[in-house]
Amino acid sequence: MTRSKRMQPVAQVADSRQKDAARQMGERQRMLDEQIRRLQELDAYRDEYARRFEDGADGMMGLHVREYRLFLARLNQAAEEQARNVERARQALERSQGDWTRCRIHSDAVNKVIDRLQVEERDEDVRREQSDNDEFGQRPRRRDS
Repeated sequence: MTRSKRMQPVAQVADSRQKDAARQMGERQRMLDEQIRRLQELDAYRDEYARRFEDGADGMMGLHVREYRLFLARLNQAAEEQARNVERARQALERSQGDWTRCRIHSDAVNKVIDRLQVEERDEDVRREQSDNDEFGQRPRRRDS
C-alpha cells in the first residue's frame, strides 16, 4: 500500500472533524440569531410599553403608575439579561469559528501532504518505468536463424 493511501484514513478523520465543526458553527450562528431576535422583540415590547406609559401617565392613579414603573423595571432587567445571553451566544460562535478554522487548516495540511505523496509516487513510477525501459533496451537481441 502506498504512503498516500495509508494517509487516506487520516484525511477522512480530518475532513469529518471539519464538517462537524462547520455544523457546530452553523448551530451557534442560529443560536446567536435567535438570541438577537428575542432581544429585539423584548426591546420593542419594552419601548411600546414605555411609550404607552408616557402617553397615559397623566390619567393614571398612583397605584397604577407604581405598577407600571415596576413592570418597566422588570422589562429593563429582562432586556439586560437577554443582552448578556446575546453576548454569551456571540462568544460561543467565536469559539466555534476558531475551532472550525483550526480543523480546516489541519484538514488542508493533511490533504496537501497526501497530494505531495501522490506526486512523489507518480514521479517514482515514471522513474521506475523509464529504468525498466532503459534496461530492456540494453538487453542483447536474439536472432532466430
